[in-house]
Amino acid sequence: MLRWIIFILIYIIFSVYGYQAIKTVTKASWFHYLFIIIAVIVAGNFIYQFSMGAEGRVLNPAKSYAFGFLLAFMSLNLVLVPILLGEDIIRSVLGIYDKLVTKEGFYMPSRRRFVSQIALGLAAIPFASLLYGMYKGKYRFRVLDYTLHFEDLPEAFDGYRITQISDIHSGSFDNRKKIEYGVDLINQQNSDVILFTGDMVNNKSSEMLPWADLFSTLESKDGVFSVLGNHDYGDYIDWPSPDAKAQNLADLVELQKTMGYEVLLNESRFIEKNGQRIAIMGVENWGKGGFKKAGDLQKTKANVNPDDFKILMSHDPSHWDAEVLKDDYHYHLTLSGHTHGMQFGIEIPGWIKWSPVKWRYKQWAGIYEQLGQYINVNRGFGYLGYPGRVGIWPEVTVITLKKRKAVV
Repeated sequence: MLRWIIFILIYIIFSVYGYQAIKTVTKASWFHYLFIIIAVIVAGNFIYQFSMGAEGRVLNPAKSYAFGFLLAFMSLNLVLVPILLGEDIIRSVLGIYDKLVTKEGFYMPSRRRFVSQIALGLAAIPFASLLYGMYKGKYRFRVLDYTLHFEDLPEAFDGYRITQISDIHSGSFDNRKKIEYGVDLINQQNSDVILFTGDMVNNKSSEMLPWADLFSTLESKDGVFSVLGNHDYGDYIDWPSPDAKAQNLADLVELQKTMGYEVLLNESRFIEKNGQRIAIMGVENWGKGGFKKAGDLQKTKANVNPDDFKILMSHDPSHWDAEVLKDDYHYHLTLSGHTHGMQFGIEIPGWIKWSPVKWRYKQWAGIYEQLGQYINVNRGFGYLGYPGRVGIWPEVTVITLKKRKAVV
């Protein structure tokens, strides 16, 4: 209860500043009332969904949208508050000056309309962006192509194409046609293998049931391999018993198998061509900062030789720095996801690549190289929490492996 009281107090304070800006800019009373109505509806729906809504702690589309609209509305007010608060400080100083120096009594000047206009103009940018992200951005799929060169790549795999997808989060989906488009886009890449790097659901295996027929259409010459992400274990909701939680995970693994995916649980497989092979290695989730550490790299590499060409699937990119790079094996390419690029940021190829998530993860989106080993962090196919994306769009990654001639 206390947290809701604190939330309501903060929300009211921020909304008051938003109301003052609106009232200063326009004298139309209907617009003032509209702002108040929207403020009440946004807060009321958020409180209802997260305190009395269906399915307890399960994050469903209704809760996601409640959070999304709250985030958009608060972003408007968050920009207004420092500007109007600064104006209030100046107005107060002027009032005190009049009282103490001119002896004319305390008088606080009225708000200046142009200040509120500027503030609202600036506030409209994140507000409109977050609404756009919910309406269009979350399904603005893009294909990112990379070509990586390796001296020790087996000749038979020169030109081998990998499609990576990650973070489906099927429990958040709300538009089948858009998801059909995304799945078709994956198949259109005609890659040799498809690798899925975890987080098929938000919490429950049942979230995937309405979408299993669609994602089972994914196909490639060498099949579809998958690993588990932190959300697949069901750690973020309450279960009636440990057995129920364990059964949920077993159901999810079995569901993926019926979809035609080969689930790698700290295991490895080999793809062979013309008497040569590469290893596809799948480690369970291993993440820093309180995330599940079920991954066992030593077990995963048990049947892999040191000189094999290795592709490692590990959901959380923090695993790369913490264990993979420190291992005595050379992992040519690691594929991860998890960060979603925070679903918010700015990316202009060749100019800027920024998201607040960079303060949490050293490798958060795209290709990184260290010690002759590569990692690709996929920005995710789906979304979680905020039901949208701004600047960091949903991604299908295509990586082409090329044989590089050794320098003599």
